Amino acid sequence: MFSFASKTNDPNTKLGWNDRIGYGVGNFGMAWVNGMMSAFFMSYLTDVSLVDAGVASTIIAISKLFDGFSDLIMGRIVDGTNSKMGKARVWLVRMCIPMAIAVILLFSIPASFTGMVKYVYIFVIYNLVNSVFYTSMFVPYNSLISLTTNDSYEHGMLGNISMIFQTIANITMNTFFMGWVIMFAGTDTLYTPDAQKGWTMATIVVGIFIVVSAFICVLGTKERTAVQVAAEEEKPKDDIPAMVALKSLVTNKYWVTMIFCMFVIFFIIVMYSAGAIYYCKDVLGDYSLYTPVNNALSISQFATMFFTPFFMKKFGKHRTYQLGLVGMLLGFAGTGLCGPNVMLLIVFNALKGVGLGAAGGMAFGMVADTLEYSEWKTGIKSVGMGNAAISAAQKLGLGIGQVVLGWILAFGGYDGAAEVQSASAQSAISFLYNWLPVAMIVVCFIIMLFYKLDKEMPQIHADLEERKK
Repeated sequence: MFSFASKTNDPNTKLGWNDRIGYGVGNFGMAWVNGMMSAFFMSYLTDVSLVDAGVASTIIAISKLFDGFSDLIMGRIVDGTNSKMGKARVWLVRMCIPMAIAVILLFSIPASFTGMVKYVYIFVIYNLVNSVFYTSMFVPYNSLISLTTNDSYEHGMLGNISMIFQTIANITMNTFFMGWVIMFAGTDTLYTPDAQKGWTMATIVVGIFIVVSAFICVLGTKERTAVQVAAEEEKPKDDIPAMVALKSLVTNKYWVTMIFCMFVIFFIIVMYSAGAIYYCKDVLGDYSLYTPVNNALSISQFATMFFTPFFMKKFGKHRTYQLGLVGMLLGFAGTGLCGPNVMLLIVFNALKGVGLGAAGGMAFGMVADTLEYSEWKTGIKSVGMGNAAISAAQKLGLGIGQVVLGWILAFGGYDGAAEVQSASAQSAISFLYNWLPVAMIVVCFIIMLFYKLDKEMPQIHADLEERKK
């Protein structure tokens, strides 16, 4: 098969930019799915498909029961896969087209569907997108960080570049998606049932992104650590019982810390992305402000991640991550205090982006380090299972975030058909957009005070190399 990845099979290699870019592109299409689910899905349900916010949230809440199981199952499948393409990349090839089709169907709820038929349709397609196809792509994708190289710095670089492409996807989505909906729908109003054709056609474009980015990732990456295991004829890690592998992870304090913090970050993403639509539309009175407000965040996040590798070298992943949490905290508190001042809102959203760029750029590399720690401590490095929880934490953060968003909107009396929302509904939106994220970030920062893995990694690497001799 044609490949533009570096030819070396050395599992400790420093990667070239072709490998790094090839890996990062893989997150572009999946980031569109995350972005649409967190930013547009709830408002699509309440204002286009006219589903009650409380009912929509309940459907999502019930669906979350399946997500955790599917992630663990996919983690075991990745660990047990031994194809010519390796353990992970083959799943990107197999699942990208079904994923694209399912996303299109999710944002194409037939207008003729009413009552229970509509709810069953949403439940089934939502679970296909999240519990089946997204899981079957994202768990293998995250596993590629550990399968591509053992180098700790490269783990951080790959995680950072992955987040760069996620941010590029977010900027593209914020800038163009609503315009595509309007263009294809032939109407100036996004959030009415008459705009359904526009939503379907715009999502078809997203489906193309999903497929193309997955194939570029497959062609631009190489699973070198799997080659090392085969060459040394070691006992395959997939022979390890699932419960033994899981125990090695849940007793890993650093892995548990990162899983929780990943959940918090993706929970917050729902608040600032989906919340921004409601905040601009119903509190500020102009949903067109969504693009400059959220792009201020995404563009500053994008710019920051070009500098995070330098901070990582100087301060380490952990300190860079903590600085990011401080930036996020100040940004969310600022938007809560600045009121309807649009310029200050943009400035404080840019500060959020700086924080997200620093923290998000380090997160996936830090998770890969926790798997090295697990191997050092227990002798078990369960790449698939370890990264399955990343997918679970991300999806639970996004899903529970949407559930909390919908329930608090319903509690506040939000009415998708109303032109002007009540004072209680506007207060609920402001709480979701500003102050709930502040509380979550404070909790995450306190937990991160006990993370010391950066200091331990040099000795861990030395011990692991000695074991292999």
